[in-house]
Amino acid sequence: MPERYCLDASAVLAYLQQEMGWERVQDALRDGAAISAVNLAEVLGKLKGKGKEPGRILTRLLALGLQVLPFTLETARIAGELDPATRALGDRACLSTAMAHGMVALTADRSWEQVSGVSVEVIRGS
Repeated sequence: MPERYCLDASAVLAYLQQEMGWERVQDALRDGAAISAVNLAEVLGKLKGKGKEPGRILTRLLALGLQVLPFTLETARIAGELDPATRALGDRACLSTAMAHGMVALTADRSWEQVSGVSVEVIRGS
C-alpha cells in the first residue's frame, strides 16, 4: 500500500500552476492525498489574489479525490508544540496534520526537512 501524503499549500500551488515538482504532487493525488482545511484555505486565498475563482479550484481538487482534513484540537496542540520550529501557521497546520494521521508531509519547503517527528518529502530537487 502506498504512503499517504498530506499536501502543503506550496505543493498544491505547484501542481495547479505546473511549477517544478508538480508531477510528484500529481502522483500523490492519484494515491489518495489529503490536505488540512487550513492549507486548503491558504491555497484558495492565494489563487483568489491572482484573480482565480476559488469555487472552481475547490471543485477541481475535490474531483481529483483530495481529502480535506479538519484542523482539530489535537492538530492544534501538535502545531503549538512545533512552534517556533516553523514560523507560519500554514506550515504548522500541514506538519501537525501529517503527524496526527501518520502521513508524509509533501511540500516545496526544503526547511521542513529539519523538523523532527514527522516524515517530510520535498517536491523539488536541490
